[in-house]
Amino acid sequence: MDGFAVWGRNPVKEALRSGRDIEKIYVAHDTSFPKDIAKLAKERGVKVQRVSRKRVEELAGTKKTQGVVALLSPVEYVSPEHLFEETIKRNSFFLALDHITDPQNVGNLLRTCEVLGGVGALLPRERSSPINQTVVKASSGAVFYLMLAKVVNLARSLREFKDMGGWVFSVEKGGKDIREFEIPFPCALVLGAEDKGVSKNIRNLSDEILTIPMKGKTGSFNVSVAGAIAMWEAVRRSLR
Repeated sequence: MDGFAVWGRNPVKEALRSGRDIEKIYVAHDTSFPKDIAKLAKERGVKVQRVSRKRVEELAGTKKTQGVVALLSPVEYVSPEHLFEETIKRNSFFLALDHITDPQNVGNLLRTCEVLGGVGALLPRERSSPINQTVVKASSGAVFYLMLAKVVNLARSLREFKDMGGWVFSVEKGGKDIREFEIPFPCALVLGAEDKGVSKNIRNLSDEILTIPMKGKTGSFNVSVAGAIAMWEAVRRSLR
């Protein structure tokens, strides 16, 4: 099983009604999706994805799914405002994960964030890895000590953080050498998907683009490695 799953129409409906944080609902292509569940999912902002019946059964670990399975989050999400307020209060940092879909990378990033004293992470609702068992395992349980917030529009939320007095720094090629830049707190460190990097609109609103220098021929780091380096550079002066 790839997540914390409930299956069947009534259980999924009750999970939605209960207010539990739900990562995603999967519906088999060959089944009709009940309108009441669709309505509740829309009201709650839960993404619904059509997949094969085989995939639904794999997620549920049973064939008795009625064609519907929901992945429950193992964590309780907070509002972005709460994440921002706590980051400012602690004069610390949080991660903004710009459409990183690999759960192993997300888990690794969250583990490093927690170890180095970060507050948590801001995640987009769309095109982002769910917080599932793989993330929990890769983070070594760090997810349970962090504040996680999901938002519809990452750029808009980061602008709100800036309006509250925070700084936003994108870790991306073509910017200032991260070794020579003293990163001020409170701040958000933005990391983008390996194939596309940080989105243009987020780069444009960033206070600075920070670049990790490289000498090798491959030309890039895994995003979780880049994130670890950036987080260390952000906190190392405060750890002296």
